[in-house]
Amino acid sequence: GSESADDLSILYSNRAACYLKEGNCSGCIQDCNRALELHPFSMKPLLRRAMAYETLEQYGKAYVDYKTVLLIDCGVQLANDSINRITRILMELDGPNWQEKLSPIPAVPTSAPLGAWCPAAETASNQERDSSSHHQLGLTDENMFKILKEEGNQCVKNTNYEGAISKYSECLKINNKECAIYTNRALCYLKLCQFEEAKQDCDQALRIDDGNMKALYRRALAYKGLKNYQKSLKSLSSVCKVAREELFASLPLKESIQKNI
Repeated sequence: GSESADDLSILYSNRAACYLKEGNCSGCIQDCNRALELHPFSMKPLLRRAMAYETLEQYGKAYVDYKTVLLIDCGVQLANDSINRITRILMELDGPNWQEKLSPIPAVPTSAPLGAWCPAAETASNQERDSSSHHQLGLTDENMFKILKEEGNQCVKNTNYEGAISKYSECLKINNKECAIYTNRALCYLKLCQFEEAKQDCDQALRIDDGNMKALYRRALAYKGLKNYQKSLKSLSSVCKVAREELFASLPLKESIQKNI
């Protein structure tokens, strides 16, 4: 009956999440296919299959699944972000006519309510729109960190510095030991003239790596913004010192290479 189909669809979807977390993308896709045979427009199997396809670099298939999710619910941020990312990849791979190579995007029924294609046990969690949705979809912390970092970097490219700060802050909740996240967020704070916050992030980055060039340079900019010119000059001096040390460290290698030319 309908209830047993719902239960079976959820079981396949949950096992697909386990496969995705283990890195078994083929197993994930197979179980998502089974779940979608029972419920053709169920959100979680579509999202999990899309992520598995993307991991396998089958970007066209991933695009179609993410696009189908957005036809069901345009407010799914993970799908929106993924569509933007994959569009750029497909344009680079296939050129301006990349859309002609895609499989047809399924027509989503508009007459039925959203709940009609979301099994009851999944409906409530589908309504959540915060970062915890990544865990619900079966992502490991490592994968979630990578996605958030990429999304943050893209926000920077789009000059959406507030959005980037939000993404990098989510990264730090997962792993607060990666220096690059602090220096990236410091850059965003500098762009927004939030100099004290930028300095604090640079300080934290330098606790992790006391010779980090970006952290030293951005801290100098933060001190300048704070009108603390002496400390700004001191940080700039540290940048020059590290740069000289790196240059001298590379000279023996350079000389060795030149002898063999």
